[in-house]
Amino acid sequence: MNYRFVPMSAMSATFLLISSLTAQTYRSEYLPSDGMTGFGASIAMMGDEVYVGRPGEMSMFPMPATRAGGVHVFEIRMGGEWTETGVLSAPDGVPGDGFGMSVSVAGNLMAVGAPNVGGGRGAVHLFERGAGGWNHVAIFESTDGDANDRLGQALAISGSFVFAGAPGRSDGAGVVLVLERVGTRLNHVSTLPSGTPETNNQFGSAIAVDGDRVIVGAPGPASLSMLGLVGSPRPGAAYLFRRGSGPAGWEQEAVLTSDAQGIAALGQAVAFLGQAVAVSAPLSGGGAGGVHLFEQDSSGVWAMTQVITPTSPSPGSLFGFSLAASEEDLLVGAGMIVFQGGAIAMQDNRAIVGAPGADFFQGAGVLFERGDGTGDWSEQSTLVDDLPGFDAVAGGQVDCEEGAARVFNCDEVDLVAFIPVKELGGARGITVNDVWGWTDSLTGNEYAIVGRSDGTTFIDVSNPENPVYLGVLPLTEGATINIWRDIKVYKNHAFIVADAAGAHGVQIFDMTQLRDLHDLPVTFEETAHYDGIFSAHNIVINEQTGFAYTVGSSGGGETCGGALHMIDVRNPTQPTFAGCFSDPTTGNASTGYSHDAQCISYRGPDLEYTGREICFGSNETALSIADVTDKENPVAISSGSYPSVAYAHQGWVTEDHRHFFMNDELDELTGGAPRTRTLVWDVEDLDDPVLLMEYLGETQASDHNLYIRGDYMYQSNYVSGLRIVDISDPGNPTEVGHFDTVPFGEDAPGFSGSWSNFPFFDSEMIIVTSMWEGVFILKKRDTRPIP
Repeated sequence: MNYRFVPMSAMSATFLLISSLTAQTYRSEYLPSDGMTGFGASIAMMGDEVYVGRPGEMSMFPMPATRAGGVHVFEIRMGGEWTETGVLSAPDGVPGDGFGMSVSVAGNLMAVGAPNVGGGRGAVHLFERGAGGWNHVAIFESTDGDANDRLGQALAISGSFVFAGAPGRSDGAGVVLVLERVGTRLNHVSTLPSGTPETNNQFGSAIAVDGDRVIVGAPGPASLSMLGLVGSPRPGAAYLFRRGSGPAGWEQEAVLTSDAQGIAALGQAVAFLGQAVAVSAPLSGGGAGGVHLFEQDSSGVWAMTQVITPTSPSPGSLFGFSLAASEEDLLVGAGMIVFQGGAIAMQDNRAIVGAPGADFFQGAGVLFERGDGTGDWSEQSTLVDDLPGFDAVAGGQVDCEEGAARVFNCDEVDLVAFIPVKELGGARGITVNDVWGWTDSLTGNEYAIVGRSDGTTFIDVSNPENPVYLGVLPLTEGATINIWRDIKVYKNHAFIVADAAGAHGVQIFDMTQLRDLHDLPVTFEETAHYDGIFSAHNIVINEQTGFAYTVGSSGGGETCGGALHMIDVRNPTQPTFAGCFSDPTTGNASTGYSHDAQCISYRGPDLEYTGREICFGSNETALSIADVTDKENPVAISSGSYPSVAYAHQGWVTEDHRHFFMNDELDELTGGAPRTRTLVWDVEDLDDPVLLMEYLGETQASDHNLYIRGDYMYQSNYVSGLRIVDISDPGNPTEVGHFDTVPFGEDAPGFSGSWSNFPFFDSEMIIVTSMWEGVFILKKRDTRPIP
């Protein structure tokens, strides 16, 4: 039987319905935005219930888990509405265990995988449905398991048997453990190995069961992260087993391979399709992907009968990353947004598509139903989880006592107030990012300017224990919601840019509009606009000269190679282009791309440059130092490289202009640094910057933005929160305080938690943003006065 397909789009990913009967098109668009839960990483259906896994992580985007995983149970009620009826969790669940990465349901049993338990040894939890709902009855952890086995990565149930994949076992050769439920235990009764175990086959990455047959995928390394493919692609294979009479109970029946050209990751997903077997190969054809169908001939030999590929193959579309099947229909997942477990399930005339990357990794599930009469599929509803977050803190300072301020870990830093994202106008899918500050010279009032993924919010922090959300400036009309937004202030005007946002340009907002507001919150309009660029990663302003510099510009306009796009803002509402600067010896693309920079009027020890306008650039691969005094003839002074470079991200110069402290955002993730690493540069000779030392922090968290005021460095280090470091002796930095804005899980490398901070108010209040959580107003205890 031949199959044909047409696109179904959901959650900005593509799903194809392959059917021997019909061909229909379905579309549904959602914008990415909020929280890291991985909701939709696994999906199962049975009767009128849907089970959605929420493991709290997705390795395609390294965000440390901050909540224990769960499985959400939804039931259809009268009128066709889906209602969440419960959330299943592991009795000993902790953030990062991956509970919910896989889920399988059959009869009254449900198996849930937690592949990260015990350093990656993994575990399988068994639930049984009773009169009161689902109850936890057993857990299986392999006594002879090793770290990185990832037991429970894939699961399937048949009767009282649970098939649990451990694709990392034996250096990635992989196995499938056959577990049998006996009372309140899961007993290991046999093991399914591949016939030819080989390092990194990843046997057990996918499992499907149909009666007395089991098919197991061995795709090789097929996972991606933002850093690229993890391991080299392999052709892959699938192994078919049949229940036998031997002592192991299951016998290998066939090895399913393909001789197609460029085959890669065959076995990433598997499914029984009537009498056929579907095996996907999403990395085939340069990542265009395909699905291979195998059937038995009259002599009982299994052979490939068809390869299904998109009509317009596109490299990177990953067609076949997930599969679901009924008797005659096959649902095929494609698209990066579903990576690492974007699951799909289908039963009769109902299908659900899991998109754990939707709403910026908050995740969602989209339900489709097929009409009885027409056979047409239509989207019915979207399933999401609703995590409560932290309550606001206002009306009185919460002191840090015995290492905590409420639920937040701390040391020598008190919590003055906290505003959750939802109280800053942020709906599900909205995060906060950058922060800057403005002090009204007329009134002395202090204001926090906070980037939101869909605009810029303004907060009056003049009474820091009772901050007031004033309103929002939406992103430029026609621009795209994104996670990056950066702000600087000059002459009572905020200058706002956004990265990966399309034609956003630079929004200019007169901050004096914040005086005497009524009917809060207000939706503001920009005062002026600069369209010489489209998107930019950041904007830098030298307030002494009146020049702004966008960096990381892209998407349109004069990008200057992603380096310094110079703008004269001395008249803030009439900005004009002043020129470009780049040092092509730096940056990953050899264009001088600058991810962030600081431009100053120099008054340091290098007398050759006294009074010159000097820019320090964090340029992906190196530190860049430039003289941009003459905008028509800017000059590269020098650059500095350093060991184990991963991504030179951002930095700040000391007030005496003798040292530059810089962070590398990715070195903790890539293994280049055992703990949070800050690079301390001696820049007394601008022509010859010298790496003075590498300061290692107290945790393994990735570092993000840092700023220096007086003798203190204020670091926003993602999941370890704000870290305050005494740098009075630049060669011997010492941490003197911290406040953890993400008080759950380990302080591991990855992108979640504190994005940035602003420590420059005269009141000495420190404004800290934390992506999913919101805005913290903190105060450092006076171990030594801040200048």
